[in-house]
Amino acid sequence: MAPREAATPSANVVPFPQKKKDRELERITRIVPEHDGLCILYSHHALSREKLFAGKILCWGIQNDGEVVALLPWLNGVVKSTALTDPDSGRFEGYYDPVSEVIFTEPPAPKIAELQTAREHYHRENLDPKTVVQELPDTIGSHAACIVAQHLALYEVRSWQLLANGDFQAMLADPEKQTHTPILPGDSCLYAAQTQPGFRYFFQYHIANQIKAGDPVAVRALERLLE
Repeated sequence: MAPREAATPSANVVPFPQKKKDRELERITRIVPEHDGLCILYSHHALSREKLFAGKILCWGIQNDGEVVALLPWLNGVVKSTALTDPDSGRFEGYYDPVSEVIFTEPPAPKIAELQTAREHYHRENLDPKTVVQELPDTIGSHAACIVAQHLALYEVRSWQLLANGDFQAMLADPEKQTHTPILPGDSCLYAAQTQPGFRYFFQYHIANQIKAGDPVAVRALERLLE
């Protein structure tokens, strides 16, 4: 049988852009904080092929398609646990409760129920993509690493904003604009780390403290990232 020629699309048929559709389905629409100290477990073959590493979960989010995922700062952004798929740089292996030492693979049922209820109650449509939908305080000791005047500076992340387009902004405090304490989400002295020209990466508190203390392993790892 002779091969059939591919049909020529009609001029008035416009294929839907699949990638854009996927992005919209996977857009985070609502978040809830993680207050029980749960972590993700991930493999990282560049560091070790025999160990699993733990990363503290910042919050849980529900996508437009209803899927619930864990979220945490990773390199220069906030990532979904399920997006970590490369064993050489970080592959998601499951969730971990350090109190009970239980490992599990699905988000906790209470978080799923909380997010589903919150999304139904607070659902808003036709928002400007840059509208701040939620702002949660940072509860895991996140730091932003920035290059200022050719020197490394570490700043505490005070809060995280979820925008209507599903993006996250890490909020830092400008000491010159600070007028009172404590600094709470929404304070006028806060600004997005991503708007700082020298912004590079996010680190959780234990790594940030190692860098501040001059730990040689942490400093060398940071130098490689900044190369």
